[in-house]
Amino acid sequence: MEGVSHNYGSVSVLNDLNLVVNAGEVVVLVGPSGCGKTTILNLLSGYIKPASGIITREGIIRTVYQQDGLFPWLTVSENISLGLRSLKEPGQREKEKRELVELIHLEGFENHYPHQLSGGMRQRVELARVLAGDSDILLMDEPFSSLDYQSRLRMRLELVRLLKERPRTVVFVTHDIEEAAQLADRVLVLSNRPATICRELRIDSIRPRDLTDHAVIEAMKEILNQLGLQASNNPI
Repeated sequence: MEGVSHNYGSVSVLNDLNLVVNAGEVVVLVGPSGCGKTTILNLLSGYIKPASGIITREGIIRTVYQQDGLFPWLTVSENISLGLRSLKEPGQREKEKRELVELIHLEGFENHYPHQLSGGMRQRVELARVLAGDSDILLMDEPFSSLDYQSRLRMRLELVRLLKERPRTVVFVTHDIEEAAQLADRVLVLSNRPATICRELRIDSIRPRDLTDHAVIEAMKEILNQLGLQASNNPI
C-alpha cells in the first residue's frame, strides 16, 4: 500500500498509509476500535478501492473472518472441498482433502455438519479451507475473537503449526494484544481515525511462543504503552 487514503462519505478512515508485507511474513494490525483495521483488509483483498494511493498484490488471496464462513448445509469434507475447486483432477482433490483433514486433526468428523462441531473445530475447518489449493496470502479479521480464552490459545498454536506445514503470507487483525505478541513477525500499531501507522514492532522470537516468553512480555508492554493502556505508576 503506497500513500493510501480512504473515506466513507465525510468520514476519513485512512490517511496516506504506507505498508509493505513481505512473502511469508505474519503482520498483525492492532489499534483503537473503529480505526480502520478491517478497512485495510478489505482494501488489500480488492473488495473495496482506495480513495487515493496505490495497492499492489502478488498471489491468490483468501480471507478468514471473525465468524466462520462455513456453509451449514455442507459437511466438513464438503466445506473443505470448496477450497479445492481449482484442482481439476478428482483423485488429486480427494488426496488433498484427506491431507487437510489430517492436518487439522479432524479425522472421523468428515461427515459432520458445522452445528455438530465446537467453535474451535469450526475455525480449524475454516483454516483448512483457506489453506487448500494455491492460496498465497491470508487476510485474517479477528478470526478467534468469538472463542473462549482457552480455545483462542489452542487456535493460536494451531495456526502456527499449520503455517509451518503450509507457509503463507498473513495480515492479521486483532484487538488482543497478547495474541499479537504471540503470532506476529511485525506488529503495526495504528492511530485513531484517520489511521496511520504510529509504531512498528518487530518480534524475532521463534514461534510457537509461550506467554511467559520474554519477547512476548516485552512486546505486550510496548504495544500497551503505544495505545496508552499501560498502567500508571501513580496511585489513584
